[in-house]
Amino acid sequence: MGFAPDITEMLARARADLRMGVPIVLAGPVSVMALAAETLSSDRLGHVMALDDTAVLALTGWRAQTLKARAYDGDIARISVPKGATLDWLQALADPADDLATPMKGPLTTVRDGSADAHRAAVQLCKSARLLPAALCVDVADGMAFAAKHGLTCIPLVLARPLLMEPSALFPVVHARLPIEASEAGRLHVFRPGDGGEEHYAIEIGRADRSKPVLARLHSACFTGDVMGSLKCDCGPQLRAALAQMGQEGAGVLLYLNQEGRGIGLANKMRAYALQDQGFDTVEANHRLGFEDDERDFRLGADILKSLGFSTVRLLTNNPKKVAMMQASGISVSERVPLKVGENRHNSGYLATKARKSGHLL
Repeated sequence: MGFAPDITEMLARARADLRMGVPIVLAGPVSVMALAAETLSSDRLGHVMALDDTAVLALTGWRAQTLKARAYDGDIARISVPKGATLDWLQALADPADDLATPMKGPLTTVRDGSADAHRAAVQLCKSARLLPAALCVDVADGMAFAAKHGLTCIPLVLARPLLMEPSALFPVVHARLPIEASEAGRLHVFRPGDGGEEHYAIEIGRADRSKPVLARLHSACFTGDVMGSLKCDCGPQLRAALAQMGQEGAGVLLYLNQEGRGIGLANKMRAYALQDQGFDTVEANHRLGFEDDERDFRLGADILKSLGFSTVRLLTNNPKKVAMMQASGISVSERVPLKVGENRHNSGYLATKARKSGHLL
């Protein structure tokens, strides 16, 4: 390999470029130059529109459904961008913030011919960069040559596709003693993904017997609930109750996974909150933004547990999907331990939606 970055490193560079508003090139049988709609500038939009008349806005099927646009590619829709399209017009398609104020966005024409592989990868990269899942794409004849000419990051689709579908391997970085309120016998383990993404943590209480089921929780980071004490969710009370129970039992492990907002990131979670203020529930808000109900990947938790030497857990959760994911990832769940805390008048509707639409046992 020498000094050249490998495909994992190139994908990390591509995510950073998209967050900065810099174009990337996705090279395959059909190659496209792609920019994140959220960070697109008027200047770069002008250059794209002058380049070719094949520009499309790639959106998820969920966002297309809200816009009443046909998603001929199933999970992806390619909306033709007309000549003279403005940045405001494009970003209004990507961001549902003003949907109720200006519901009529069309008429919209969607593309049905040709491969959407590059467009799908562009949307996936926007998602993993914690941006709105929408990308402005324009065909380029020779992706590698075009990228080289303009100094752009070039991603070969054949190499990128499997990496976009699987979680990155996690590597232990450091661990140290950390006395906490729940237990003075605390220890914090830091794990770093090989793809340059956010680190994840394991808080171990005591020294659990690796040959027996350990009390464990998969907890997704929630800045608003865990740190700020938000009343819109039950995350903070669940975090503290789980640690307290582990402290009382003298052993346990809490996996703190940086998958804020069910995996969509804090900015998008705030967008979802704004939509909830307009009357949409938590699942409807995610769909209007273009996301799935839940974008988290709990295989990360299974990988950390295995790294720590655990194979069987008593899982503190109200979410049967977490149990199923652990089992499917090679971690045996001997018991589901309920964790019913934190309901209040601000989050009762949210909890009811989790029970009704996401199957949580509340």
